Amino acid sequence: MRAQVLLALVLASVLLAQKKKPAPPPPAAAAQQKNDEGYTAKILSDTTEKFFLTELVDHLPASDSVPTPEKVLGYIAGAPNHLTYSKDIYKYMYALEKASKRVKIFSIGKTEEGRDTMLVAVSDEANIAKLDRYKEITAMLADPRKTDDKKAAELIANEALPFYWASGSIHSPETGSPEMLMELAYRIAVEDSPLIQNIRKNMIVLITPCSEVDGHDREVDVYNYRKEFPKKPAPNLVYWGKYVAHDNNRDGMSMALALSRNMMGGFLAWHPTVLHDLHESVPFLYTSTGMGPYNAWLDPIVVDEWQKMAYLEIEQMTKRGVPGVWTHGYYDGWAPNYMFYIANGHNSIGRFYETFGAGGADTAIRNVPATSTSRTWFRPNPPLPRVNWSLRNNVNLQESAILFAMDYTATNRKEFLGNFYLKSKRSVNKWSNEGPAAWVVPSDDPRPVGAAGLMDLLQIQGVEVQKTTGETEVTQKSGKVKIPAGSYVVRMDQPYSRMADMLLDTQYYNINDPAPYDDTGWTLGALHNVKTIRVTDAAILKAPMSMVAAPAKFEGSVTGSGAVAYLINNNTDNTLFTFRYRLKDVKMSALEAPYSAGSQKFNAGTFVIKTEGAPSDLRAQLDAASKELGLKVAAVSEVPKTAMHEIPAPRIALIHTWTNTQNEGWYRIALDQLHIPYDYIADQKLKTMTDLRSKYDVILFGPVGGTAQSIVNGRPTEGDPIPFKASTITPNLGGAPDTTDDMRPGMGFEGIFNLHKFVEEGGLFITITGNATIPIDYGFVEGVTVTPSTTLHAQGSVLNTVFADKNSPIAYGYGDTLAVYFSIAPILNVGGGFGGRGGRGGGGGGRGGAGETGPNRPSGRGTMDDPDIPQGRPLFVAPEGPAVADDEGGGGRGGRGGAAGPQPRVILRFAEENNLLVSGMLTGGSALAGHPAVIDCQMGKGHVLMFANNPMWRSETHGSYFLLFNAMLNFGHLDAGKAAPRARGGEAQ
Repeated sequence: MRAQVLLALVLASVLLAQKKKPAPPPPAAAAQQKNDEGYTAKILSDTTEKFFLTELVDHLPASDSVPTPEKVLGYIAGAPNHLTYSKDIYKYMYALEKASKRVKIFSIGKTEEGRDTMLVAVSDEANIAKLDRYKEITAMLADPRKTDDKKAAELIANEALPFYWASGSIHSPETGSPEMLMELAYRIAVEDSPLIQNIRKNMIVLITPCSEVDGHDREVDVYNYRKEFPKKPAPNLVYWGKYVAHDNNRDGMSMALALSRNMMGGFLAWHPTVLHDLHESVPFLYTSTGMGPYNAWLDPIVVDEWQKMAYLEIEQMTKRGVPGVWTHGYYDGWAPNYMFYIANGHNSIGRFYETFGAGGADTAIRNVPATSTSRTWFRPNPPLPRVNWSLRNNVNLQESAILFAMDYTATNRKEFLGNFYLKSKRSVNKWSNEGPAAWVVPSDDPRPVGAAGLMDLLQIQGVEVQKTTGETEVTQKSGKVKIPAGSYVVRMDQPYSRMADMLLDTQYYNINDPAPYDDTGWTLGALHNVKTIRVTDAAILKAPMSMVAAPAKFEGSVTGSGAVAYLINNNTDNTLFTFRYRLKDVKMSALEAPYSAGSQKFNAGTFVIKTEGAPSDLRAQLDAASKELGLKVAAVSEVPKTAMHEIPAPRIALIHTWTNTQNEGWYRIALDQLHIPYDYIADQKLKTMTDLRSKYDVILFGPVGGTAQSIVNGRPTEGDPIPFKASTITPNLGGAPDTTDDMRPGMGFEGIFNLHKFVEEGGLFITITGNATIPIDYGFVEGVTVTPSTTLHAQGSVLNTVFADKNSPIAYGYGDTLAVYFSIAPILNVGGGFGGRGGRGGGGGGRGGAGETGPNRPSGRGTMDDPDIPQGRPLFVAPEGPAVADDEGGGGRGGRGGAAGPQPRVILRFAEENNLLVSGMLTGGSALAGHPAVIDCQMGKGHVLMFANNPMWRSETHGSYFLLFNAMLNFGHLDAGKAAPRARGGEAQ
């Protein structure tokens, strides 16, 4: 607290000294700037109502030397019937840079398809000439360990300028912002109004016209198709970027997409004060604050800044008679998986708008939903119920509001930069205030590659990771804990401590809070199946340690001199699956039981490579692969006598539909990152693939919504085909991961028959979450049902599971429990069903206060037994007192029945109710507790494997990937370790 007061006093004294200097003479009056009359006339004609205009955007100034968007493109920004490809947006921006010394262009990286992600800097010529210096200053303010209070105050008072970064079209169908940002760049570079001059002089505007460049170009294709063929149904945009659609804005934690890494790299290079992401959905302009509960790890200062900036925009727009500008009642502010957490999680301000998107560039009468037109406390000036809406209206609202925000930031730049420095300082001091002191990943974690991968992810986020150079000991509530040498330490005395803490900590979301907008739990240590320790003892910070160079990596090796065989322990590190393909022509087997060789212990599923019959350079291949993939290979002098079976490199097909590719895209990312070969096939092609088994060993049906019937049937096929492919009108659709002449058909009964035949002949068919209904409803399996529940609430939560059958090859390498991602449904059931249970799940009742525990505690960090901690202030320890016991009843579980014949084999079950929740939201947990999470069903010579959890969700669930990989590796031997079937009386037959 003293340090914060001192900083304020130092900054105030510097500013006071500035005020004592004689004021400069007022500038001579300038001649009024002329407007581009043609462009201005089109702004007015393309705006449908005067109240969708402000004086900031009802004109465009003329320039003799700097081209407007119209001069380069042939139409104004927001013109009806025109959307602009990225190459033409870039063409305009480069023309602007060439004509004006107030503009400078940079690339912050490439997309998956090789397009540039552009960053445009616009400011006064003098500021542009000193960009490197301003970047250096913001970097200094970002790290108070290197910049003391006095130096920071001097920089803020005398030299520093904020960067305000506007980013457009992360969501491809939201098309207004790329058009608007071209005009905004021109306006800031050319206009001489007092507001624009203030912005230009006192800040540097950064613009990324499209953050999802690949998807934007495909969206323009689809729009042009619709205009060219108005009487034909147009293709829907099933592919945005290469991998995912809407959820490209849910990669803020995992950084799996090039988009996320490009934006993160841009942030770390520039340290902008504000990152403003432009979206379109609700009318007419929503400016972000959220309804709460807010993310519990953010500094309260940034939450205050959200409110301050939002109400400034609302007031300025409402004063000018613009209807429907509001905040609060949309989005929650909880999960850090959004792209703008690049700013919020790193001591800057992350914001977004939602404007009433045009769905292209058409002008049309639109009805506004009644839910959006009601007047309420957060929307006193609601949208109109019916409006003639245009793309230009959208441009006007976005551009006006963001100019007010930029002007406000420029005017109050010293306050915002001071807050940026102060938030960074409070993050550095986190260890001594609210804590913890550090997070530790012990070096004896059984998954060293997984542990290194988690640390690498933190490094991509700008977080520093260190390693202990000797053994140390810390004091925890549980007692003394030894931290072995070589353990990773993420210290909480660094600028980005908050981001690390919010990713590694546990979450609790009270069911009585507003309905969550997205996932409620995301504890990455648990989801990566990596042990993390939240260390509150500050002694850890005095332990000897050294910085880990990025990227964190575990280097494997080959040890031993035995010449008979090599053993590679199955520890479920995902690179083990990569290894099988790296040496795809080398024969390998898997042990069916644990094994010991001297002091070395090996899990069931351990890879065995016999030297007999192997290539002569096997040792050299193993040396290279183990080093790169982080595998420990042991040379042994005898082949284990334990039962084993061969594990060939499986031939994999990944199936998608033409209705939605959103969630299966994360499966493609995982497989591609691990260099796993697979064929990517549309379900409709299964119709004609009568001999699937000759081509594939494993068919994985990626997660997709809808009933089994809607998936199998596809869309109605009346009328013209709906192509999704390259043409002269749609040149960019051909670059998508798949194309088709007609998006409508599903697999049909022919595809179901071919899948059935594939399994009968020895193939493995894998379903994920809801599409388990396909093998259930179409008779592939018996004894498995989906149980509906009206009481279970678990939206995007991390839940505990227990291995019900450790002998199954699917369980190889795992411990007794595993944290998994689960959201809402399905609840799978085997046999005669589960009886009722007494008790209640977590949640219910009123909200508790800060520091309280139990099911009614407030949303925040921690668990039901580990209280929330307000951020940015010293930790308050409540006085001890007698605990009040919950009065909850419990009931038994009903028995299960089963039909004769091959029984479904439950591999993984959800934990009992009192141990079910790891993080997130859970109430009504009795409906899920004990139910299967993973079921293996034998069918003919093959198997159907059904997941209730999603093992590959948004690149967050690395710890459950190997459930899939084990199944794939052992596709021909999934009956290994299976117990003899039991008679109805309970005795083995």
